[in-house]
Amino acid sequence: MSLLSVSDLHTHFPTPQGALRAVDGVSLTVAKGESVGLVGESGCGKSTLGKTVLRLVPPTSGEIVFDGEDIARLPADSLGPFRRRAQMIFQDPFSSLNPRHTIETILTAPLYVHGIGDRAERRRRVRAIIERVGLPLSALSLYPHEFSGGQRQRIGIARALILGPDLVICDEPVSALDLSIQAQILNLLVEMKRDYDLSYLFISHDLSVIRYFADRVLVMYLGRIVESATGADLWARPLHPYTRALIAAIPDPSRRRQAAPIGGDISSPQDLPRGCSFHPRCPIATSICAERDPALEMHGAGHQVACHHAGSLVRPSTEMVGT
Repeated sequence: MSLLSVSDLHTHFPTPQGALRAVDGVSLTVAKGESVGLVGESGCGKSTLGKTVLRLVPPTSGEIVFDGEDIARLPADSLGPFRRRAQMIFQDPFSSLNPRHTIETILTAPLYVHGIGDRAERRRRVRAIIERVGLPLSALSLYPHEFSGGQRQRIGIARALILGPDLVICDEPVSALDLSIQAQILNLLVEMKRDYDLSYLFISHDLSVIRYFADRVLVMYLGRIVESATGADLWARPLHPYTRALIAAIPDPSRRRQAAPIGGDISSPQDLPRGCSFHPRCPIATSICAERDPALEMHGAGHQVACHHAGSLVRPSTEMVGT
């Protein structure tokens, strides 16, 4: 049984121009011990999906089943046990930490809120986790502004893990960091997965990060999953034109000519185009793409794609992605 199973999840926001469909019918699973990557351009709904799964944003409809219990409709005062077992690492390691609290106070607060241990036990846990993420005990008396970005993200990881969760949602946890620091944080997350038997939903716009980190990859476009496959299969056989364009856009010094950006502008989630939402930007779109929205269908073992022309895409086309 999956640790997390999301079915037909919608998250809409009312606006004067109509409903903004940030998450528009997403289904996904995360197995125990699995790292699932969620990738897509900025504005596609990735972060909203992650926050909805944790009930930081209320879902409009759909199911969020965590360890057999649908938490989508639980009242806020009943979410305590779920919150202890599902945590988030946020994108900005500075704004997500209270600047007026010391690191010890920041790390102790979750234990206090959930009634874990007495003062001595909480102190022991805080000291153990700060050392585990590679920071000295002296860090506990300092404030967030006294650390570098990478160190602050280590503190964010410590805060997420101090309750001993089963699921961690990582919302662009390395995008604000230098490349050398990104590698350190990714390696730390991999170590934590092994040591704490964690499951990850890892959100990123960077497919090269996802390639390193994820067992299975979900590609999201305008609130929907358009392709799902194991990392190895997605790289060897991307079947959606959007996925192929994302892969081609990864910088590669071996290319004689770098890939052109994906053509056109992403449509507004308040005014989605008829048919396939990607068709206004798609280089292989035909009339059916503008008329009928493709369903997410199986194309090989464990490989799903929502594209009318997926069956004709055998290998990445250098022409369609501008390489």
